[in-house]
Amino acid sequence: MTGPAMQFDHAAARLTHLPARLPAGPDVLMPEFTDGRIRSLLAVSDSATPASVLVLVFPDEDGLARLVLTERVTYDGYHSGEVSFPGGKAEPGDADEAATALREAAEEIGLDASQAGVTVAGHLERVWIPVSDFHITPVVALAARRPVLAPDPREVSRILEPSVAAFLPDADVEVVERTVRGWPLRYGGYRVEDLHVWGATARILGQLGALLGRAG
Repeated sequence: MTGPAMQFDHAAARLTHLPARLPAGPDVLMPEFTDGRIRSLLAVSDSATPASVLVLVFPDEDGLARLVLTERVTYDGYHSGEVSFPGGKAEPGDADEAATALREAAEEIGLDASQAGVTVAGHLERVWIPVSDFHITPVVALAARRPVLAPDPREVSRILEPSVAAFLPDADVEVVERTVRGWPLRYGGYRVEDLHVWGATARILGQLGALLGRAG
């Protein structure tokens, strides 16, 4: 992974009080057509389903800041096998976006918020996923200690715990071109172990990195 190591205490200081104006992540993370078409990913549809994901930052045994990602199981659906944050659509009983993210994390990866000493810091910019029509709120949370996690095999193939340093502004971004569901696209993403992380997850990671790497 690229970039200097970042201590959890330093990351927590940056995330405890999120600025009103959030810095933007790298533009290259936004997918674009390679055939000249213009595609707007900013106009959220009226039918979009509200959802939340948990951007959980925690200290490892060396005091370095890490976060939790999941590799989805392979299934017949839009996000089969992709890397994502734990999360999902809002349910009627959820009090707010944070409640949705924490509930989904408990279901998908067995997160016990009390065991890990989780506190919610705020949220990043919302992200719309056109193909599945989800409007996602990334909820930023800090864990006082490494969480004890166990993937739900019905949803999660693997839990990943990359260093946040892999997403700082000077981190490597891999740009690829491929056809996705008939769309000829070019997009940037991050390498996490043997996986290429792109799309909404990469854009959230890019903004998190910009937030952690900002001056001041």
